Amino acid sequence: MPIHPRESDPAMPDPADPAAEGAVSPPRGDLPRSGPQTGPGPDTDEEPGPDAAGGPAPSEDEHTAELKELEDRWRRALADLDNLRKRHTRELERERTSERSRTAAAFLPVLDNLELALNHAGSDPDAIVEGVRAVRDQAVNVLELLGYPRHAETGVAFDPARHEVVGVVQDPEAPPGTVVEVLRPGYGDGERQLRPAAVTVAKRE
Repeated sequence: MPIHPRESDPAMPDPADPAAEGAVSPPRGDLPRSGPQTGPGPDTDEEPGPDAAGGPAPSEDEHTAELKELEDRWRRALADLDNLRKRHTRELERERTSERSRTAAAFLPVLDNLELALNHAGSDPDAIVEGVRAVRDQAVNVLELLGYPRHAETGVAFDPARHEVVGVVQDPEAPPGTVVEVLRPGYGDGERQLRPAAVTVAKRE
């Protein structure tokens, strides 16, 4: 009796078929990759270190050398400033000494004339008065050359910047507020005033 091969029943699943019931094959696009990832991912990015862009950081020895150089510059600047102050003090004192010498030298002729007037006082008493007057005029001239002119004018209006009132008098011939008498002359003007003139002023009615 001949044996006929068994026909497969389409309703019965083949156990060898991978698409059989209970065996679900994942899509090929979802298969996991077994090899290592080559591209940069969100979890593998690393920030560059501080030395990556700016080069190597300066060492402690370099910082110490810079601080030492700055300290040396600071000390040299202080020394230069101290030397400048001392030089200025010396120049100022030298200028003061020179100015005092010039002023004293200007009055030497005045002393010489006083000596001459005293030497001739015994021979001619009237000459002593003329000699003293001449010495006074010479001294006034020296002060004027030094920048301190004499002020002993009468009949001028009272000026508080040039006059110092020491008395008020009734003088019908003098306008009110004018200088009647100068008791002590003044010397200099403005900021270069040695002293104001002491005067008496006509009384205002």
